Amino acid sequence: MTEYVILGIVLALIAVLAVLAYVVPRRRRGQPEEIRPGDVTGADFDDGDRTAAGGSRSVDTLAPPDEPLDGVVAPPLERPAPPAGRLVRLRGRLARSQTALGQGLLTLLSRDTIDEDTWEEVEDVLLLADVGVGPTQELVDRLRTRVRVAGMRDPQQVRDIVRDELVTAVDPSLDRGLRTARSGLHPAVVLVVGVNGTGKTTTVGKLARVLVAEDKDVVLGAADTFRAAAADQLQTWGDRVGVVTVRGGEGADPASVAYEAVRAGTELEADVVLLDTAGRLQTKVGLMDELGKVKRVVEKQCPVDEVLLVLDATTGQNGLAQARVFKEVVDITGIVLTKLDGTAKGGIVIAVQRELGVPVKLVGLGEGPDDLAPFEPEAFVDGLLG
Repeated sequence: MTEYVILGIVLALIAVLAVLAYVVPRRRRGQPEEIRPGDVTGADFDDGDRTAAGGSRSVDTLAPPDEPLDGVVAPPLERPAPPAGRLVRLRGRLARSQTALGQGLLTLLSRDTIDEDTWEEVEDVLLLADVGVGPTQELVDRLRTRVRVAGMRDPQQVRDIVRDELVTAVDPSLDRGLRTARSGLHPAVVLVVGVNGTGKTTTVGKLARVLVAEDKDVVLGAADTFRAAAADQLQTWGDRVGVVTVRGGEGADPASVAYEAVRAGTELEADVVLLDTAGRLQTKVGLMDELGKVKRVVEKQCPVDEVLLVLDATTGQNGLAQARVFKEVVDITGIVLTKLDGTAKGGIVIAVQRELGVPVKLVGLGEGPDDLAPFEPEAFVDGLLG
């Protein structure tokens, strides 16, 4: 009897071990593999031309998030708002801020009597709104003539006069289109520059959304290698809309990263490559020289189609000083004005265009991901006037 009990126990143990041997491996095979950010890499590039980019080899191309990895479910991609009409939609926010520029002019010019004191107040409003001395004098002279000829003080008539003159000062004749069309074998290249704190990386991310909404294939280049979080921040923007991000290690040569981003854009047949650069003070000669190097290295492959300078609209005349130096170093082709909502500094649009001779092409009117809009002079002035 004891022998049968022992035999039964042995058989039971064998059965348990057999079940465990079968089940445990299956459970392990079903578990998703842990994926770390550094493990996700995309296309490999040969090293033939890397010396042209300064010799740095620590550059990775990240796979777009809509390519599923084993055991990993990609998050749903966002659909950015269409660019058309964005400023029209957002001008309500500008109007609600009751800007001193538009409302101040309407209040002064609607008075029953307009004397020299009134015109001095008009000048003060324009100067405080950062229109600039020269443009202010021209605008006042034109308003004087129009108001004197009109004679009457009907509010709608005054508004029409002010609107016409502000639109003229903003200059709707300037070409504000972004050169983002692929040319031959190469993508369009857009270099984004500016000082610290203007919102460059966020602007690049938002611009990627604008282009994706236009059905363009985009590659992002994280050439800001000085700020540790910059590449992560840019990649997050790209991940949300399924855009490839090319990045290097912290402290990598920015020119190398930019070079590899353009190469990736060429091999992936992308329409546009957006290059984010490190913020730098215009007084730092070494950093400004490095920015020029980034542009020269990229141009070993193909032309840089756009150089966009990001300016904080609230900085006023200091922003103009920054703009002058950047234009000398990298030949600015367009301005992006951020933080334009809720400010009395709307006149900076007029001043910066006059100073640089290049148009404002994009404006940021809020913190939302789709609050970057192509600049439209008429819609902008209507927002100022409320």
